[in-house]
Amino acid sequence: MPKHDVLVIGAGLAGQRAALAAAEQGTSVGIISKVHPVRSHSNAAQGGINAALNPEDSWESHAFDTIKGSDYLGDQDAIEIMCREAPGELLDLEHLGVTFHRNEEGRLGTRAFGGASAARTYYVADITGQAILHVLYEQLMKFSEVHRYEEWFTTALVQDEDGRIAGAITRNIRDGAIELFQAKAVILATGGNGQLYDPTTNALICTGDGIAMAYRIGAPLMDMEMIQYHPTTLAGLGLLITEGARGEGAHLYNAQGERFMEKYAPNKMELASRDVVSRAEQTEINEGRGFPDGTVALDITVVPRKRIHEALREIVNVGRDFAGVDITREPIHIKPGNHYTMGGIRTDVDGRTSIPGLYAAGECACVSVHGGNRLGANSLLDTLVFGRRSGLHAAEAVHGLPLRDPDLAQLEDEERRISGIVDRDGSGRRVSEVKAELGKTMDKYVAVFRDEDGLRTGLDAVQRLKEEATDLAIDDKGAVFNQDVLGALELQFMLDNAEAIVLSAIERKESRGAQFRTDFPERNDDDWLKHINVSANGSEPEISYSDVTMTQWEPQERTY
Repeated sequence: MPKHDVLVIGAGLAGQRAALAAAEQGTSVGIISKVHPVRSHSNAAQGGINAALNPEDSWESHAFDTIKGSDYLGDQDAIEIMCREAPGELLDLEHLGVTFHRNEEGRLGTRAFGGASAARTYYVADITGQAILHVLYEQLMKFSEVHRYEEWFTTALVQDEDGRIAGAITRNIRDGAIELFQAKAVILATGGNGQLYDPTTNALICTGDGIAMAYRIGAPLMDMEMIQYHPTTLAGLGLLITEGARGEGAHLYNAQGERFMEKYAPNKMELASRDVVSRAEQTEINEGRGFPDGTVALDITVVPRKRIHEALREIVNVGRDFAGVDITREPIHIKPGNHYTMGGIRTDVDGRTSIPGLYAAGECACVSVHGGNRLGANSLLDTLVFGRRSGLHAAEAVHGLPLRDPDLAQLEDEERRISGIVDRDGSGRRVSEVKAELGKTMDKYVAVFRDEDGLRTGLDAVQRLKEEATDLAIDDKGAVFNQDVLGALELQFMLDNAEAIVLSAIERKESRGAQFRTDFPERNDDDWLKHINVSANGSEPEISYSDVTMTQWEPQERTY
């Protein structure tokens, strides 16, 4: 039974930053990942990371832009912390060796991003997440206090008799062995749940594992209805075209050649917030001004070719390889696509959940710094600031504490559950069939535009799929790299996430941020300026509310 003071589950940016922060306190840390850490989805972050580092900028301006972008659903105390700490976090990365872009004067250079009142996005071409991820992994390998468990799949969290977290149950993907990891504190950094949707920009590993595991032991989920659709993805594939393209000056056009953002955001145009741009695009498509393939055009040819190859080289390859388009010479067709979840496990500013000893950071957590809509390039910042804070707090909290005795009955139950999945015959539906139906259901009914009838239809489908997922057909009975069994476990996590999302979207009877209800098209601060929480209450989810924390910015009309 491996034993650590702090166990981090997930090895993307939030997990690695948390592990480093805890290890720097001399704490024994275990970090578990179901893939090799540098294969984590943080790799996919292209555009950059926000920080008010320029003397002409300020953390207050960054905070206000974030609060406005959140449609005033973000907690302002958490947003203040994130924006205050951003410059220091960025400089730490630079000193560790992240090769951020520098301008002609040799200083750190920025690009503009949507919803920002200043150009405060620092970047490494369009591979910023990958660059940071590799540097942090190098740092992890320096610490003898950090023990890496790569290609281990976490299936459940374990508590002691008093309800305090005591560790986690995992499956070694390489040989199928079930192992109980004992820990004084657990930090969930398992990322988002984009695989609920089809298509999505998210990696195959983004199945909402940590969100579901925390939910199952009683931790409330918050703002789950707030699912971000990125404005620029390749139709049918979900591949991301970075917001950095618009930051460099790219334009959006409909099939009639109109630069349509003039109608929707005359001041910010293509650099309005993501929810605004996505709704504008979808409106053009729905009203018949899109192209026959259900898209609009992103014209990057207005950016100098030298600059495209310098700052947007990854999407040059994406356009060529997956769309047959040379983006330096012709527009590329795009549409809104699933990208990010603003909601997640409810935490405080130190990552603590309602379960003693359980923390969460990154996309699986809801602090809430993104509220109803995340600004581009705030996600990397969120992972690093709150990953570090979670690691520090967990290390300090467990100092001098004994290991808690886990309830071994939980391990026995989990072994029986997984054995039951492996032993199934082939009579049920395939994992891939149920997952595909879930993805199409969520994309149809819980996307850019929503209404009561569609959401109710989506909820019925999700709950039916939850029933079907209890008897999935499993063909692979082996132990070595059994992706069939892992897929079944992931699908059950995904369905828990999906149910929480749809229930929350039905509950919020207004339009705010990423939640646009065509039957309730206006924002309603009097009744709905509050967080929606979903908790597992026996067999039925339970809805509750919590206040949005206000400090110095009162809600106002949100225009760009």
